[in-house]
Amino acid sequence: MQIVYTVLLYLIQPLIWLRLLWRSRKIPAYRKRIAERYGFCKDKVKPDGILVHAVSVGETVAAIPLIQALQKIYPTYPITVTTMTPTGSERVTTLLGDRVSHVYLPYDLPDAMHRFLSQLRPKLVIIMETELWPTLICQLHKRHIPLIIANARLSARSAKGYAKLGNTIRHLLTKIPLIAAQNRADGDRFLQLGLPANQLAITGSIKFDIHLTNEQKQRIAALKAQWQIKRPVWIAASTHTGEDERILATFKQLLTTYPDLLLILVPRHPERFRTVEKLIRDQQLSYCCLSQKGVLTAQTQVVLGDTMGELMQLYGLADIAFIGGSLIERGGHNPLEPALHHLPIIMGEHFFNFKVIGEQLLAANGMIICDNTTASLYSVIDKLLKDPHYRTQIGENSYQILKQNQGALDRLLTLIKGYLPQ
Repeated sequence: MQIVYTVLLYLIQPLIWLRLLWRSRKIPAYRKRIAERYGFCKDKVKPDGILVHAVSVGETVAAIPLIQALQKIYPTYPITVTTMTPTGSERVTTLLGDRVSHVYLPYDLPDAMHRFLSQLRPKLVIIMETELWPTLICQLHKRHIPLIIANARLSARSAKGYAKLGNTIRHLLTKIPLIAAQNRADGDRFLQLGLPANQLAITGSIKFDIHLTNEQKQRIAALKAQWQIKRPVWIAASTHTGEDERILATFKQLLTTYPDLLLILVPRHPERFRTVEKLIRDQQLSYCCLSQKGVLTAQTQVVLGDTMGELMQLYGLADIAFIGGSLIERGGHNPLEPALHHLPIIMGEHFFNFKVIGEQLLAANGMIICDNTTASLYSVIDKLLKDPHYRTQIGENSYQILKQNQGALDRLLTLIKGYLPQ
């Protein structure tokens, strides 16, 4: 099976190049640094340290507290962070700068991975969430380099797909020294696929272990002073195609009752910024763009969050948060960042990427689910705006769930000590 996988991966390389070229039409970064995707990174990394892989933005943000903790505990070990996407790359460079090395993780080809690992010579590899790359796993096992899948999650749908591989996935899992799962349900799915019980730990989700940095607090204070907001603010964050239209339609309806309501609209992907800006113009709404540092006036109805890396700060200006990717079948995005700001959280019905966290928030009355219609979204926000006490209570409930579930990072760091000498 490994041979078939490798041959197929080589055969589809031309299709991968075409896909990179296609995506580079909107995001030019996709056609840059191609050599890194084949393991050429000798002058860009420092060997004999720790490798942390976070595929894209969400995993990168979750990995930040872990990386910072590793730097404090193991100050002599250089850290290299790999991603697969330009947006993930941008997050690493923005949040960590030159404190870490950063390159793309190579494609899972034997020669590329061999070249990459020979240059990096990591003492420990940590993969965030669930990225099971057979060639990488096999080469790490052969080189006796410990691998930890941290903050691991495995949905029922993904487990069903992996189960079709039979003994192949079972054999692969035995080569992973430790999988630190977010919860018991995820852990049980790994066990059912063939992971030995002594290679599983349940740590909880390190996504709960977030806090505001001093820089973020200062940025929030600066924006509040600059904007002088004295009206209700609704933020719609990490939105996708098919959601922005419904959000803007709902917002226009809300304006008839709440004419001073301000909407902060933050699309998930930067290539959609200008598309969403056009949608705002088509609705004949007065707006300003965060990237242009425009002046927010009493007449401004929408702020378009067309920058990267400022979402956490923007939550600090809001009274209500809607989390995108949930009105459509994308699975939703992280609801814990607005919880840190004591915000009532709204999501659509499709939050399967954060199923366990979402269920915890729902059980504690810290999150509200709307169906995928404009009428339902309007009803939920209208109730929150009408009743400040209700709004405050929902926000406090979301914050308490965040605080009660912290500690996964410490548990993970304790496990790491068994694989990496101080």
